[in-house]
Amino acid sequence: MTAILDQLRTGSMLSKLPGADDETRRPLPVSGMLAAACTLGVGLAALTTLTLVGWIAAPRGTLGAGLPGVFRTAAQIWLAAHHAGFAIPGGRVGLLPIGLIFLPAVLLYRAGRWMARDADLRLRLPARLPKNSPREQAQARRRAQLVLVAQAGVSLAAPYALLAGLIALVASNEITQPFIGEALFSHFVLAFLAGALATARMIGPWRVMLKLLPERVRALTVGTAVATALLVVAGLALVLVAVVLNFDQVRDLSSVLSPGFVGGVLLILLQLLYLLNAVVWAFSYIAGPGFAVGADTLVAPTGVQLGTVPSLPLLGALPESGPVPAWMMAVIALPFAAGAVAGVVVARISPSPSYEAAPLWGFLTGVSTGVVAGTLAALSGGPIGGGRLATVGPSPWEVALSVALEVGVAAGISAGVTNLLLLNKRARTPLDRAAAPVRKAGAAIAKAASKVGLAESDPRPLPGHWMDATEADTQEIPVIRDDWQDEHASAEAETRAQARPRPSEPDPARPPRKDIVDESDDRGGHVIYLDPYAWDRD
Repeated sequence: MTAILDQLRTGSMLSKLPGADDETRRPLPVSGMLAAACTLGVGLAALTTLTLVGWIAAPRGTLGAGLPGVFRTAAQIWLAAHHAGFAIPGGRVGLLPIGLIFLPAVLLYRAGRWMARDADLRLRLPARLPKNSPREQAQARRRAQLVLVAQAGVSLAAPYALLAGLIALVASNEITQPFIGEALFSHFVLAFLAGALATARMIGPWRVMLKLLPERVRALTVGTAVATALLVVAGLALVLVAVVLNFDQVRDLSSVLSPGFVGGVLLILLQLLYLLNAVVWAFSYIAGPGFAVGADTLVAPTGVQLGTVPSLPLLGALPESGPVPAWMMAVIALPFAAGAVAGVVVARISPSPSYEAAPLWGFLTGVSTGVVAGTLAALSGGPIGGGRLATVGPSPWEVALSVALEVGVAAGISAGVTNLLLLNKRARTPLDRAAAPVRKAGAAIAKAASKVGLAESDPRPLPGHWMDATEADTQEIPVIRDDWQDEHASAEAETRAQARPRPSEPDPARPPRKDIVDESDDRGGHVIYLDPYAWDRD
């Protein structure tokens, strides 16, 4: 698709159109119309080729009578790829494969990329931008980018939907009549999403695309995507386990059909296209409501009640009717686990300054996940004619409500806890930054008060024990003087003098010792006499 569009971009056909040179670009609606026409042409060509192969391998009349019938069948498949239903005698066909949507989605995305490169996509910023406010300028630029993305999506979707209406008129026959309203709506929505996504992708990487959204919306979007992805992965694992456990039934149904080589390849392709439907049914089973395969049937963790099912080998993986083992109820814990993970993601992307807001945003993530799950449930099911098969697939509103409550409650709790931990972790840094000016102001006030005599200029703590004091709080060590006397020698001489008989004349007064440092407590305490050179005599 990209090569074809690049050839059209540089080829002779488009070079003859006005504005096709390198210096000027085409208007956005013109590029969107060209991209839509090329997408429809390439998609119909691919489906017509596959339908022609099936028409050759299948019995005559199955895929249409002659080449016009083959093209009409390919056009109906193209409409079904966009999930546009058909009316048939006695009912309608709405059970369409979700996997078939990927073909037009990929083509539309590549066409949107080409349109974004080919068209004039200059930003239309407001005439008066906010001044001296980088944040407001960034918001204005982001709004202009969002408007440009929306315009690109509409430029691709509008002509694409109109051409789809023409295809719906051509594809009608005596047996099947496509619903034109559904065809217009589904084509417009798919083309708009693909074109807008492709244009936003041209602005920058995926992370830049997410930054186009506000912070809260970005957190909800990522959280919803994470929860939905976990549910889809859980549903896929359940489908694979069911196929492995019931592989004998799947093989028996395949042998009953006996499609041959070409028919077998097409049957495998058909089942792969319906695999996503089965995955959605599986996570509907995990959520609790389950799904139906016909009227008065139910496949849920609470029990299984089935009747006659269509002869599709993939349906051979369904469990047998009857009660379900009690341990299967444990699968209901998976949506809660998905919600817990989504809540952590939401809280980490956009922490809330208040403790009450984080659980609310987590619950809103569950609600948005429920809306997505309900939409997927609606796309995965639908009627197959009338009678018993008028009800096939999960109930959209039941799945949406169950997923919203299960994921929302778990996401709210996990978001609240995560936000609380983040606030406690980050609380010290802003408090220290906020207290720094207060500390500086206090130091300045104290310094000014000391100058005018209102406070001590050099307040020092009272001296305590000399071993507890720092070097700045202790007195200087006395130097050795010539008249220094040993304390212990003086004490020994004094003891011996006391042992001898004292003379009658009074002893002369002893001079005060100058070698002792008096570290006294001026508030009243004891006096400690210290010999600082006692260690030298040991």
